[in-house]
Amino acid sequence: MKIFDNANYNFLKWRWYAIAASLVVILAGVGVLVTKGLPLGIDFSGGAAFIIQGAGEGDIRRALDAIPGDKVIQQYDDPSKGQILVRLPGAETGSTLETQAQAIEKALTAAGLKTTIINRELVSAVIGADLQKRGIYATLASILAITIYIAVRFRPSFAIGAIAATLHDVFVTLAFLMFFGYDLSLNVVAALLTITGYSVNDTIVIFDRVRENLRSMRRQPLEEVVNLSVNQTLSRTIITAGTTFLSVLSLYLFGGEALRGFAFTMLVGIVSGTYSTIFIASAIAIILSQGRRRSGAAVEPAPNAQDKGRKPRRAKAS
Repeated sequence: MKIFDNANYNFLKWRWYAIAASLVVILAGVGVLVTKGLPLGIDFSGGAAFIIQGAGEGDIRRALDAIPGDKVIQQYDDPSKGQILVRLPGAETGSTLETQAQAIEKALTAAGLKTTIINRELVSAVIGADLQKRGIYATLASILAITIYIAVRFRPSFAIGAIAATLHDVFVTLAFLMFFGYDLSLNVVAALLTITGYSVNDTIVIFDRVRENLRSMRRQPLEEVVNLSVNQTLSRTIITAGTTFLSVLSLYLFGGEALRGFAFTMLVGIVSGTYSTIFIASAIAIILSQGRRRSGAAVEPAPNAQDKGRKPRRAKAS
């Protein structure tokens, strides 16, 4: 932990490289989104999902070929458990979904497969659309409330920096979800909202230190004040992020498939949140504040040395 004692790293020196790297990741995610679309879980898309145990993926796939329509058949959880996930697209009514569920069970029985359905989910498309809408509203409402709070407590430029960092974390996390093939489900949305609060909390800690240092460093460039504040809170940032990361990592490794999407989202969000707090939020706050307090310029101009002690001249009488 000695690397945190009297830390004096010039983080803001690399802010443009950090912003460029983030843009590359986000644009790559947008490219995947355009080409493949956003993978929605059953919570949002609706449909029927079964977890089947007792037969191989190939046998189940051949047994379900007789059922018309698109199907998703893939390995579920650890391959040693022998569990297969079968998903059918959503329909408008619950009766149609129930018919699809019965068709799967009949097809497996007709193929002579001795299988056990250990989990079964049915969500109508109407409910899925409503959940999708509510998830979007919850995310936007949280970002709006955070923006107002930071703008009132600090200054508008700091609020924009914090929100930019928060949106950065959401977009980067969504990009990695698409890179690794995770569906957007209610668990993932819950993780995204958790990441939003986590990232903003870390950013506020640094902005609080910036506000304290500005009182005693009025004549110093804002960039220097912000960089000092980041270094002073570095130990807190790394220790908090590290302990949280280890806790979520154990959840990812041992929590089972049901929590894997949530845990993966949290892992990416913790790393992205720590990164954006140090590089993105502070950098954008400085860029937007340069109009009010330019980097390298003093808030109040120092008195001219030649004018020190000089008394004002009296006007001559005419």
